[in-house]
Amino acid sequence: MAFIIIGGVLFCTVQALGEMAVTFPVAGSFSAFGTRFIDPAWGFSSGWNYATQWLFVMPLEIMAATITLEFWDTGIPGWASITMFLGLILAINLSPVKIYGEAEYIFSIMKVTAIIGFIILGVVINCGGGPDSGYIGGRYWSNPGAFNDGFKGFCNILVTAAFSFAGTELIGLAAAETHNPSKSLPTAIKQVFWRIAVFYVISVGVIGLLVPYTSPQLISRNDVDSKASPFIIAIKDAGISGLDSVMNCVVMIAVLSVANSSMYGATRTLAALAEQGQAPRILAYYDRKGRPLVAISIAGAIGLLSYLYITPIRGPAFTWLLALSGLSSIFTWISICYSHIQFRRAWILQGNLLTDLIYQSPIGVAGSWIGMICLFLVLAAQFWVALSPSGSSGDENIANRFSNFFEAFLAMPIVVICYLGYKFWYRTKWVQVRDIDLKTGRNEFESDLIRQKWREDRSEWPRWKKIYNNMC
Repeated sequence: MAFIIIGGVLFCTVQALGEMAVTFPVAGSFSAFGTRFIDPAWGFSSGWNYATQWLFVMPLEIMAATITLEFWDTGIPGWASITMFLGLILAINLSPVKIYGEAEYIFSIMKVTAIIGFIILGVVINCGGGPDSGYIGGRYWSNPGAFNDGFKGFCNILVTAAFSFAGTELIGLAAAETHNPSKSLPTAIKQVFWRIAVFYVISVGVIGLLVPYTSPQLISRNDVDSKASPFIIAIKDAGISGLDSVMNCVVMIAVLSVANSSMYGATRTLAALAEQGQAPRILAYYDRKGRPLVAISIAGAIGLLSYLYITPIRGPAFTWLLALSGLSSIFTWISICYSHIQFRRAWILQGNLLTDLIYQSPIGVAGSWIGMICLFLVLAAQFWVALSPSGSSGDENIANRFSNFFEAFLAMPIVVICYLGYKFWYRTKWVQVRDIDLKTGRNEFESDLIRQKWREDRSEWPRWKKIYNNMC
């Protein structure tokens, strides 16, 4: 349920982002849209929030990749694994952007193939096709049961789902480096629906049928176990040998892919902030091959935090790195939704027609309002969980209460401090709709003649073709 709700919110958000990113394919679209359509202080805050998120997700994912490597008991020291993974990520991001794209393409093919294969295998296991499984059906929904920890458990998973979906909005961040955003971005935006439905909702549903939440192999708060992936647990419980290693390899590739995307997202956001005068100017330096070398160097230096995994404080380090990035995506999505609302207001007020948009969100402003309201409700739910975490007792000391709160809500004070600090220092004001700039960075790839012909062609389409085009 949590993944379906957050997936629906993300669909609304990405549609809004797609409309703006195709119209204005500018670098660092999230912070740029916040600065242009809302308030320069909010653009500064949301940009640094997004950059911080990915800067600290990268060492987190390298630590996760090191954990997966321990599954095979190779005897490779942790420091060697971290060095190897960090060097790989740096090498890909120091290569031309085409190499980055090719690497992500290969990673994605492997992940998609594995997830589809696991879904099919999961259905077979659930129906009794595993050597040791027997028929499972909905057994675990009644014993130990669904809705562990009730409504509070559900609220906890909302943020987990948001963290899992993080990175989908990178589609908009890449707009400025896309050869033809008018064609490629809408196609990518439309595929988000199927990614949410198949690769998240269905796979999580299959996992829920195969692995009870009482499984002792699942990761607990104070124990990090390399064999604790629920995909691997489901395969091992079914008595299938050998396939658990294949799935663990896919998990390792998946977290390395996230680490790779994290460096890309962080460095491009830092460079965009510098171009807007909201970060040191040196971060905007690009070499002849289009690489933001200074930003990459800073991201690489922060990546050294992954070596905390081989220290005695690896558990708290993992927790606090996760806390820094846990809510960041929600603030980014709120910014995107409200930017779209402001953009549409300005578009109409300044005499433009919706049919003039190269790509128009099929759910319009209503989708942005729904997405933004739902995201505020998620923040409220997380605030409640942060104040009264699951399993806590009323006699906890004040230090534990503060620790639990900031573990769950650390991103909020960072965003607030950045916003208020920039606003009071530069005395910025909220942008009036009539003053919004709709010219700078505008996508002029297609002429009015081509656009008019495209509208005429679509007007003659049957209803099924229009629905298919919007979804695919």
